[in-house]
Amino acid sequence: MKNFTFFTLLALLLAFTNANAFNHKQSAIILNGPWKFKTGDNLEWAGPGFNDSVWETVDLTAPSGSHDGDVGLTGYVPGWAAKGHANYSGYAWYRLKISLDRVKGDVLAIAGPPAVDEAYQLFVDGRLLGGAGDFSNTVPVAYSIQPRMFLLPDSIRGKKTITIAFRVWASAAVLSQGTDLGGIHIAPELGKKSDIEARYKFRWRQTIKGYIVEVAEFVVFILLAITIAFLRKPVKQYKWFIIALILLGLVRANQAFYYWLQVETSHQIDIVTLVILMPLVLGSWLMAWRGWYKVDRPVWIPPVILALTIVYMCGQLFSLPWVSEAVPHAAFQAISNYARLLFALTLALIICLGIRQQGKQGWLYLPAVLLISTGLFARELSELHIQGIWFPYGVGVSRRQYAYAAFSAVMFGLLIYQQRRTPPVQVSTL
Repeated sequence: MKNFTFFTLLALLLAFTNANAFNHKQSAIILNGPWKFKTGDNLEWAGPGFNDSVWETVDLTAPSGSHDGDVGLTGYVPGWAAKGHANYSGYAWYRLKISLDRVKGDVLAIAGPPAVDEAYQLFVDGRLLGGAGDFSNTVPVAYSIQPRMFLLPDSIRGKKTITIAFRVWASAAVLSQGTDLGGIHIAPELGKKSDIEARYKFRWRQTIKGYIVEVAEFVVFILLAITIAFLRKPVKQYKWFIIALILLGLVRANQAFYYWLQVETSHQIDIVTLVILMPLVLGSWLMAWRGWYKVDRPVWIPPVILALTIVYMCGQLFSLPWVSEAVPHAAFQAISNYARLLFALTLALIICLGIRQQGKQGWLYLPAVLLISTGLFARELSELHIQGIWFPYGVGVSRRQYAYAAFSAVMFGLLIYQQRRTPPVQVSTL
């Protein structure tokens, strides 16, 4: 209950900030369209004189209260996969002619769409203003989509109408992750510089707040690891618990850094998080609970954990959709799923042996095991159709985040409780 209150109060604070940010909206125009849309690629489509009359239309008007399913970005609409192009990946273009009579100001700007699958370039009257992602190669390199602001060139002054065009790229790997992906999800905005700058800052606040809990979890896990190192002796027995906390903290922090810093590409975060860190996290947590419960037998448990970790790494790597087409991705995804199931069964065995060995003391640790497992095996819980995320006051808080917060509170409580009940250890100097 305390953890729920913490997240609710945090969300309330963030919502208050959001409300203040909306007061700056003023004269910015949301470019809902309808846009002209076409799959394929031709740079001539950026030009203002191109005839797009035969293109289909796409309306980016979002239903009231709509938001993305992750952090709560407002104004979200489904992508092209849900609008007749379910099997299409690659380039697509959005074009819109707009009258500048609707926009007041000497210096105009465009707030780029903060949710796009998965890279884009922005053209105004055929001139490239910028974008998100690296388009220097045939296949663009995608990073996280961050809020962006583009100043319109001085050459538009005196014009009554301009043509805005977005060249968007979405890979088959991204589109395989859902049925409503592809293209622009949140409409860009046009207005005078001061208004667009306010919208740009608002979107950045949404992005930062959407992942701040991940960094908070990293800090809490590190503090918990330090606390265990100081309070639990001998430290060697709890080294895996400390390692597991640090690795899990890195997974959480890396999620935020990916969206905030753009140091990693979308492929690199797959390798770092899915292929390397997550298998190590699962393996280290099994070793952690084995050490915590002092389960020394059967002796085959550590080799099995090591083997599962390696198998899971391989399964994760070769199940990535962007890895060579010659690889049977579905088969390796099945291997990953079976490895996770065996991780869960091995953990259950360790806990059963630990409780049988320690009795009442062993039951005392069970809530912490269940809470951390709720986060580690979130995928399996979602497959059971258990709700995975809530949006109190418009801020996304996942089941995993609630579970990790509750786990941290329980572990700190256990450490304090045991420290008060355990007499100081007398260390021999002989």
